[in-house]
Amino acid sequence: MSGEQHPSPKMFSVSLTSGERFECAQNEKVLFAMERQHMPGVPVGCRGGGCGACRIEIVEGDYELLAMGKNHVSDDEAGEGFALACRVLPSSDLVIKAAPKAKSQRPNKEHS
Repeated sequence: MSGEQHPSPKMFSVSLTSGERFECAQNEKVLFAMERQHMPGVPVGCRGGGCGACRIEIVEGDYELLAMGKNHVSDDEAGEGFALACRVLPSSDLVIKAAPKAKSQRPNKEHS
């Protein structure tokens, strides 16, 4: 045994505009931290970026985005702070809110 100690990951506070708050490690996806702490606020779907259920708007803070399908968050939207919570790693404290799909991304219902 080397006796080498591994530093604990840096922890950040994630606040939802609805009032909930939870802690998230720098190397942890925001959705996973929310689920681990049994916090409501953001819908949960596939947990891998495929369904778009956990679409959020990051109102404040710094973060790293992992690859996301452009069918759920376009490049322009990502530049405006939209993301999938399952694909976000915090780099600072964050303020987020659930963000339903944009109207242009919702399926159209055709009338017969």
